[in-house]
Amino acid sequence: MKLPGIIKTLRSSTRVRAVRYGTEMHLAFASLRVHTLRTLLTMLGMIFGVGAVIAMLSIGAGAEKESLALIDRMGLRNIIITDREFKDENLKKVREESLGLSLRDAEAILAVLPEMEAYSARKRVKTFQIFSFLGKCDEASVLGVSPSHFRLERYDLAEGSYFSEVDQRDFEQFCILGSRARQKLFGYHSPIGGQVKIDTLWFTVIGVLEDANLSRSEFEGVKIQDVGDNIYIPLSTALKKFERKRMESELDELVIRLKYASTLKPGAVLISQVLAATHGKAEDFSIVVPRALLEQNQQTQRIFNIVMGCIAGISLLVGGIGIMNIMLANMLERTREIGVRRAVGARRRDVGMQFLLEAVIISLLGGCMGILFGYGVSRVVAIYAGWSTMVTGASVALAFGVSAAVGLAFGILPAMRASRLDPVEALRFE
Repeated sequence: MKLPGIIKTLRSSTRVRAVRYGTEMHLAFASLRVHTLRTLLTMLGMIFGVGAVIAMLSIGAGAEKESLALIDRMGLRNIIITDREFKDENLKKVREESLGLSLRDAEAILAVLPEMEAYSARKRVKTFQIFSFLGKCDEASVLGVSPSHFRLERYDLAEGSYFSEVDQRDFEQFCILGSRARQKLFGYHSPIGGQVKIDTLWFTVIGVLEDANLSRSEFEGVKIQDVGDNIYIPLSTALKKFERKRMESELDELVIRLKYASTLKPGAVLISQVLAATHGKAEDFSIVVPRALLEQNQQTQRIFNIVMGCIAGISLLVGGIGIMNIMLANMLERTREIGVRRAVGARRRDVGMQFLLEAVIISLLGGCMGILFGYGVSRVVAIYAGWSTMVTGASVALAFGVSAAVGLAFGILPAMRASRLDPVEALRFE
């Protein structure tokens, strides 16, 4: 046969095959419409199973995104050293061995840790009143910080500028406001260049920080600073011009940034040894490595995903069994119909394909409804439970693919049984 004849034959066979598949799809939809309520009830297993998959993956993706944002705020190459608080009777015993966290600790660490890229220090100032000519803000916290604090903590400016090393050296009375402190003290007026009185001292506003929009105040037990209500002043000014309580540490927190993430664990061990020496082995400090917290959180998230995945898998398994059960019942009810189709020329493959298509259609329709159901559940969780959720394209594709696979897998047995029915016996079936 010549090439044009071969092409014509192929086109003709393709059209015949397309017509045949179209007819089988039409018959499958027609059969499902006859028993609409049964079809919908059969879909429920797939709807709940796929919905559980979507909801589980959206909660997991949202939690992962939130964790990454919080860790990014804390710094993946940072080591955080915080001063421990003690009751008065215990504090006196601790101070017999250690003066508490101080700038000399940072100098000691710098002397033995060449991988240290930068460090920042922080001290909370005890205040009685904070006000400007336009408002009052008693809830604000006043923090003395080194100029590098904003860079290491990844705080962004909404307007103005940060402190400089010159401001730190000259004990300047400058301040930077958080977004809510700015609103309370200045309203809708620009605060840059304005004056804020902290106790008996007046400070000039040089900057305003952007709101961090943190969804949680702590991560894995570690408190995260919400900058909204904070007022920042140079650390040198805070230490020189504000009084501290008796036996109180010079600093509340030190943040050490290393050059390489690979040196975090040995760096943390070395820092612990240095502080043990400078603090007379008094355990009046704690060390936190944000990257280690992230790894711990990811491990917890993996366990959560496995447990939720098993629950969703059981739901899908139950849904698949329901599809197989209904399709086997349909085969018995339609035995005579199968015999008639075989008598008028339908092949075993045609009969099997119709039943298989019905199972896949039930599964896919249930999967589509399950995707909508899962999205709705994730939104309800986000609104009422306050959890961050995020429905991703990958989760939708996975749920849709799983629903199709379940329909195909659990539709094979009914399709095979229907295709193997003897036409003569099927016509005699009552």
